[in-house]
Amino acid sequence: MLAASGAVKQYQNAEDTRGRLVMSCMTPATDGTFISIDDEEAKQFRESVVEWLMTNHPHDCPVCEEGGNCHLQDMTVMTGHSFRRYRFTKRTHRNQDLGPFISHEMNRCIACYRCVRYYKDYADGTDLGVYGAHDNVYFGRPEDGTLESEFSGNLVEICPTGVFTDKTHSERYNRKWDMQFAPSICQQCSIGCNISPGERYGELRRIENRYNGTVNHYFLCDRGRFGYGYVNLKDRPRQPVQRRGDDFITLNAEQAMQGAADILRQSKKVIGIGSPRASH
Repeated sequence: MLAASGAVKQYQNAEDTRGRLVMSCMTPATDGTFISIDDEEAKQFRESVVEWLMTNHPHDCPVCEEGGNCHLQDMTVMTGHSFRRYRFTKRTHRNQDLGPFISHEMNRCIACYRCVRYYKDYADGTDLGVYGAHDNVYFGRPEDGTLESEFSGNLVEICPTGVFTDKTHSERYNRKWDMQFAPSICQQCSIGCNISPGERYGELRRIENRYNGTVNHYFLCDRGRFGYGYVNLKDRPRQPVQRRGDDFITLNAEQAMQGAADILRQSKKVIGIGSPRASH
């Protein structure tokens, strides 16, 4: 879990003992502390912060992959911000090619620093940084190229807007509210990370992390997040089969498990080909 940095200033609330606005995400809890999120001054401040964030943010929610799954959208609705006074040219950035799995749209950045803090502190990566100063900062690599960390895919969920998005989902895209999610376990290795796969029209479209405090916590490796394409292959075996001579006999799940158990019991030495995908 990332520590608070106070970069976005959306958690500034009224604190009566000091008589001024404080950053509640940066203020330690103490006895007798009273913090109000409903104070009128605090609400007006949060609305003004959203307006600042939207000064250079593109109005591309209809085509943004994170539309409907965006923290900035949630904050805009929560604060009631509905009118933007800025009518001038927005700042624009050049996007980078970050490889086959992650798309980069830097113009959507709100400079929360989540990405670089996660990448350095948790993913132990060194090739993603922040460059620039003041209101003109850039989050990316020194040059185009695939991110080196095997846990870089978590940037897709960590980013509160649509700077980093899932390319594998974009190939067969749909809004998150159109998918059905179910709890599952990753099959890519023996660790058993908890995942939440999203399905649409009988196809697996997206893999998200499912928190488990004793296994994977909040994160997944890139193999577990992006390596699901084989599930949608049309020629993938979808039922257990047994070879008898030159023929293949279809079995149900109970018959397959019983047959495998019989082979193991009757054989002193068994040689077989195993795969983490065989459980499908």
